[in-house]
Amino acid sequence: MKRPVPTTWSRRHPDFPAPLAHEDGRPLFDARAVVDWLTETGRGNADPRHLRAELALHTLAAWRTPALPASVLVGALTALLCLRQQYDAPVVDQDWDALVARAAELDADDQFLLTELRAVPAPDPTGPALAALADELTEAAYTAAEAFDWVLEARQRLGSHDLAVDEPAPAVVRALAALSGIDTLREESVVATPHARAGDLLAALHDQAAEDSGHTYLAADPDPARVRLVRRRMLVRGVYEFSLDAMEGADLSASVDEWGYPDLLVCALPYEAAESRRPEAVLEQVQALTDYLEAGSTAVVLGPADVLVRPLPRHGEADRLRRSFLGEGLLKAAISLPDGAMPYRPGYRTAVWVLSRTPQEERAGRVLLADLSARPLTEPVLDTLAEDIAIWRASGWRGDRRHEPRHGVIVPAKELDDRPGTAFTAGRRPAEARYARAVVERPARISDLEQRLADLQQQSRLHADLRAAMRIQAVLRPEDEPVRRTTVRRLLEDRRLRRRPGHRIAPEHLTADGHYAVVGPDEILGTARLGSRRIDRGLLLTAYEHAQFTEPGDVVVTTSPRFGVHVDAGGLSVVAAPARLLRVHPDADPPVRPRVLAALLRAAAAEHARTSGAVRASRSIEDLNIPDLGREEAERYDAALSEIELRTTLLREQCAALDDLTRITAAGLADGTLTIQNLPGLPGTDD
Repeated sequence: MKRPVPTTWSRRHPDFPAPLAHEDGRPLFDARAVVDWLTETGRGNADPRHLRAELALHTLAAWRTPALPASVLVGALTALLCLRQQYDAPVVDQDWDALVARAAELDADDQFLLTELRAVPAPDPTGPALAALADELTEAAYTAAEAFDWVLEARQRLGSHDLAVDEPAPAVVRALAALSGIDTLREESVVATPHARAGDLLAALHDQAAEDSGHTYLAADPDPARVRLVRRRMLVRGVYEFSLDAMEGADLSASVDEWGYPDLLVCALPYEAAESRRPEAVLEQVQALTDYLEAGSTAVVLGPADVLVRPLPRHGEADRLRRSFLGEGLLKAAISLPDGAMPYRPGYRTAVWVLSRTPQEERAGRVLLADLSARPLTEPVLDTLAEDIAIWRASGWRGDRRHEPRHGVIVPAKELDDRPGTAFTAGRRPAEARYARAVVERPARISDLEQRLADLQQQSRLHADLRAAMRIQAVLRPEDEPVRRTTVRRLLEDRRLRRRPGHRIAPEHLTADGHYAVVGPDEILGTARLGSRRIDRGLLLTAYEHAQFTEPGDVVVTTSPRFGVHVDAGGLSVVAAPARLLRVHPDADPPVRPRVLAALLRAAAAEHARTSGAVRASRSIEDLNIPDLGREEAERYDAALSEIELRTTLLREQCAALDDLTRITAAGLADGTLTIQNLPGLPGTDD
């Protein structure tokens, strides 16, 4: 769950497991009983096998102690998973000493798991308990490899930060594997990953390779513990020693001497702080990697953006070295990534180079430049980039007229080489972009907006209420006519109002073109335009089958992040939590008018706003004290609010149309696809 809810479940559901104990006033529940209850009732946000895996990982996180540090915990657990996979038998039913003896038979030279098992302190009962958790994870997963990956995905929770600190984000790892084109490699190719770390890149490459491809995998890392982890990680994937060479060290020289030059090399350069980073040293590392490339081989390198794609001092050593990759025809693509590629280094901006060695007569002298520095690292963006690179590679690095890159532009390498120090980023849009539908339709959309503004202006002239001056005719209330007061709680108790909760809607289910409008805090508080967030009909009726629509006149309120209220005049909307709605009872006596209620709540909430540092406002919505206006006074106030709403709606529509007009025109002028003709009344133009 996104937040702790066992206490809420225990109140709502009598069959929920009772707490076993209390610690500092907090109830403690049996985690296994809770998972069983979630599985039986179907209230978990994951399938049963993931729930069982989460249970095992939750238990593991609590095991970390000074006597069992994170490195020993992760090492022993991954070793047990590897041992189980190698023998294809559970490890929990065996005596610990016998288990270690079997491990010694399997790993006679202590290359991948024996040391990790011997490092477990006080094997009884720690060792057997870890073995039970290893079996539980494997049973929950489809394969031992998936269970192994679950453990490494949870390494931060388990406290093993040294295994995660310099690893790219999972989405970036998968994108690098996709950019490499490993799925197109011929069978029995050699794949290499220098600076392998915990083996995330190597595992992703193996996952994306064609089944039964027979590739040989080479890896190197200076840390011997990581090298052993990489060996275990590939062994559980069925890559055995005759197809795997993971060695300790900073380069691949020894492996290349034995296995030959790699057909594919994928690498994330080690992180260096900007204060100590030398651009020449970074480029020399890349140059050393290209020494392993033969004709037709490819390398994908993730490194610092300020060296790979940002401007460099003109004619400096780094500039000359970077442009040498152009002259030799090695650089095929340069891709700028946004912050966040490395979660532990939030301010470290990275870039990707795709390099390939091609014979002199086959070089096209062209480079693909893509700038994703202002785009989120989402799966759709990265998948589209991978498709662009795949087509770019399939065309022999020459380009395909039938497909223009969606996230980049192809430029002559000489254009970059002739401008010393220039950034390796797309400084212009491709010429074909002007023929995109969104660009071609801009003049028509601008014309439609101009007509819309003219219609709104004409509407304001023709509407009698809008031509007249606005007069509410408010006067001071006589002292002998005090107003009665009430609260929302009393209105609910008197059944003049009904309360309905909002629905928790996943952000990924909200689009701009769904069937039903979604009203949440953003719309109520004005940070999002009403109707800008919508949800698809089919999705709403399947994933949110208990969701209810608003009715005309429903009052939608929110207190987070601050108080806001909105009257849904049209109805047929979906309220998104934490917003909720107050529905006026049609037969209430005296009746409650929605617009009047919303205005009075807004005024009352302003007097009890949340103070700085407070968790909530001083009064809840139910306890806000508001006037209970009489029937005639409420009707007069409602009429005034109706006229205000009419004028406000017209002005709001005009503002929205003007905003769209400004945005579309600016976008066209910014990318060079629009120009402004002579306007009447401007200096130098014809009247």
